[in-house]
Amino acid sequence: MVAGPRTPESLDQEYPPTEATHEMRRNLYERLLAYEMVEREDGILYEDFDSIVGALAESWEVSDDKTSITFHLRDGVMSTAGNELNADDVMWSFERGWNLEANFHWYMTQVLKIKSFDEAFEKVDDMTVRVTIPNSSPLIEDLWVNNDLGILDSVEMAKHTTDQDPWGSRWLATNSASFGPYAATRYAPGQEVIYEANENYYRGVPRIKRVIFREMPTSSNRVAALQAGAVDVAEWLLPRELSFLEKMPGVEVQQVFGNYIHRVEMNNEAEPFDDPKVRQALNYLVPRDQISQAVYHGTARATHSPVSEIYPGFTDAGFPYEYNVERAKELLAEAGHEDGFTVELGYRTGDQLEEEIAVILQTAFAEAGVTLELSRLPASTLVERYTGGDIPMYFFRDMAIVPDAAYGSNLWLNSESLINYSNYKNEEVDQLIDAALTTIDQEKRIADMERVQKIVVEEAPWVFLFNPGYQLAHRANVKGFSWYTPNANNWYDFYKN
Repeated sequence: MVAGPRTPESLDQEYPPTEATHEMRRNLYERLLAYEMVEREDGILYEDFDSIVGALAESWEVSDDKTSITFHLRDGVMSTAGNELNADDVMWSFERGWNLEANFHWYMTQVLKIKSFDEAFEKVDDMTVRVTIPNSSPLIEDLWVNNDLGILDSVEMAKHTTDQDPWGSRWLATNSASFGPYAATRYAPGQEVIYEANENYYRGVPRIKRVIFREMPTSSNRVAALQAGAVDVAEWLLPRELSFLEKMPGVEVQQVFGNYIHRVEMNNEAEPFDDPKVRQALNYLVPRDQISQAVYHGTARATHSPVSEIYPGFTDAGFPYEYNVERAKELLAEAGHEDGFTVELGYRTGDQLEEEIAVILQTAFAEAGVTLELSRLPASTLVERYTGGDIPMYFFRDMAIVPDAAYGSNLWLNSESLINYSNYKNEEVDQLIDAALTTIDQEKRIADMERVQKIVVEEAPWVFLFNPGYQLAHRANVKGFSWYTPNANNWYDFYKN
């Protein structure tokens, strides 16, 4: 039994990514490639970013100029419905993703720069698929480790398509049909998800046969359930709760630094955030030391860049935003807001950490005349509002699954990105990101991305906050915690003593 703050908003991998959906995808969907897992000094298994291994693809070849990749599928892979994997499943999954014009389509067009489905995707034979792109790409291999790019069981999906819904989106929102370690046998949004082991999973039957994920929005309730032994695992607890649980017999706490970037995003197209001086001013109003101690108890690291600190190409050189009320007032006055302004700030119901930070920001911003009206919203409502550009400020916590500075920058900062919800646009940034996605000259890529970070920090499309790391509390007889870049628990790794 697992207790978490929220169930996934949908079981379809084309739904906008959230923390809850990332974990769902890690357990329901299987990808073509993966990173090798290595154990580090803390005893935790981590992904080795320098070593790609086969998943559904047993082997693969990349052309010398990195313009094509050919996948040779693994024999005998069975879906949760009992159907055997072949090239038709891969091609149907690709075609579905392309036509829905959501996550898959964005990766293919924005990262790999594909313009035509028919020119890019080819079934070579029953167990071989080739992807050909119009330019070289340094990410032509790494991209396929992304758990947003899972492969569906096309035979099972064919049972749930209609003329009105040719890609089975209505059915897949609440059901699963894939080649991963688990199937979702019950999905009750706001209540629970039940994962049942795929007895034919190609890596072997999961040791945990049944995982019940129960939504418990309040973290104190998750702590109490873990203490009482009512649940085996409690996700997303507050730092002070984790500190308390570390001292409790029968409970263990796992902590990794991870790759999160937690920020407040602002709608850069809407007043007053269409003026970078306003955005800069708010960054000068963040009392980072206070938040670090009062909320995180010293366990988080302040973020000084849109790129994760653990990824190649990261730089925090020139980050200017120390707490400085007078400088913030000067910038607001220059922007015509010497008397401040009032604005809504949204955060997720049940996320006490975001609520605590919101209250601190509300007090700090008031020092410069900025009044924050706090809106506590259900996760699905908040996602709907920020994806629709219908909220001026909101908390956003995300990570780049592929460990590459250009990949992450492309996600959030390219003006053409599907998930650039802040509507940030800078032509030079767009050009530099696109260049870094189409050259295999690593030295140039690093230089371009350092320039991107400098521009973005200066123009401040977000209020930069913290990398909170990733932590997990569980009963002492639960073993197998591993860390993946989506910060999502893979229940296949877990077992009980």
